[in-house]
Amino acid sequence: MAFVIGRETNRDESGPTGRLGSYRALDGSDGASLRLDVDTPHAILVVGKRGYGKSYTLGVIAEELACTGGVAPILIDPMGVFDTLTDQVKSESVPAEVIQNPTVMPDVLDPKSWCSLLGLSPESGAGGLVWKAAQESTTVEGMKANVREATAADRDVRSAHNHLSLADSWDVFDSDGLNADTLSTGKVTVVDVSGHDDAPMNAICRGVGNALYRARLSNTIDRLPWLLVDEAHAFFGGVANETLQLLLTRGRAPGVSLVTATQRPSAIPAVGISQSDILISHRLTAQSDLAALESAKPTYLQGEFGERMPTTPGDVVIIDDATETVHGARIRNRKTSHGGKSPRASTAMRN
Repeated sequence: MAFVIGRETNRDESGPTGRLGSYRALDGSDGASLRLDVDTPHAILVVGKRGYGKSYTLGVIAEELACTGGVAPILIDPMGVFDTLTDQVKSESVPAEVIQNPTVMPDVLDPKSWCSLLGLSPESGAGGLVWKAAQESTTVEGMKANVREATAADRDVRSAHNHLSLADSWDVFDSDGLNADTLSTGKVTVVDVSGHDDAPMNAICRGVGNALYRARLSNTIDRLPWLLVDEAHAFFGGVANETLQLLLTRGRAPGVSLVTATQRPSAIPAVGISQSDILISHRLTAQSDLAALESAKPTYLQGEFGERMPTTPGDVVIIDDATETVHGARIRNRKTSHGGKSPRASTAMRN
C-alpha cells in the first residue's frame, strides 16, 4: 500500500490522493509508491535551486489536482512555463486551460494596498489622495476622477493622477475581472502573468487569492480551491503578501489550500515555512536558504537539513507534519511536457 503524504493516520483512507512519486531506494532505484493527500486543505512549500525540479514538481501537483473531483486548482504562472499543461496526452486527460491577459477587480485592493502598490506613503499628499479615492471608488477611472476633483495642492493631484494612470496602463484592473466562479471549474486554471512586472503580477495574485477565500467563506463555490504560486518570493515581497499569509494561517477552515514554490526559501517570510504542513525540498546549496529551513526544523527531524539534501534533479526530501515523518523520494514523470527547461545555444545552432 502506498504511503499518503499529508494524511493523518487516524483519518478515513477513502479520500482522493494524487500520485507524487516513489520512495528513493538506497541503490538509487524507485521504491514503493508515494501519494499526496488532496482530500483536505494543505499548505505546501516546494523549494529547490534552479534546474533541480521545483517547477516540475509544481506541475506534477497541478496535474494530479486537475484529475481530482471536488477541487479547483489555480496556478499563478509568472514565467509563462505552465501552458504545457494543456498539451494532449495519450495515457489520460489532464483538464487544463490558460488565461492570458488576466484581470482582477480594482476593489480587491484596500486603500493601504493601493498606496503600497503605487509606491506612495499614505502620509504624503499624493498618497492621501489615492487612499481617499480607493475608499470612495471601485474603478480606476473613478479613482482618477476622484483625484482630479480633490481640493489639494496641484503637485499632489498630478502625482496621484499620474500614479493611477500608470496602474491603469497595466491593463490588469477590470470590473469584470476574474472571480471565483470562473476559476473553480475543476480544470487546472493557469493564470499567466508572465508579461507583467512585479507590481501588476502581485495585484493579480492578490485578487485571485482574495476571490477564492471570500467565495469559500460565503459558501458560493463548492469545490475546494488549491492556489499554486510559482516563484513565490516575488509575491511574498509585494501586495500579494497579505493574502498569501492569510491563506497560510486561515485558509484551512474555509477549505483553501496554498502551494508555494521558490528557489529562495530565505526570501520567504518565516510564516511561509512554519505554517506549511508539507515541505518538499529539492537540492539547495546556499547557506542562507538552508538556514531558513533549519530555523523552522521540526523536532522529529534528526540532524541538519544540509545532510539530507538530494543531489540529483527530481529527487526530494519531504517533511510531512501531519504524520511527523521524513521521506526520501523521487518525483514522478510529468504527464504533460515541462515548459521550464532552459534554452540552449546548441539547439539554436541546429535550427
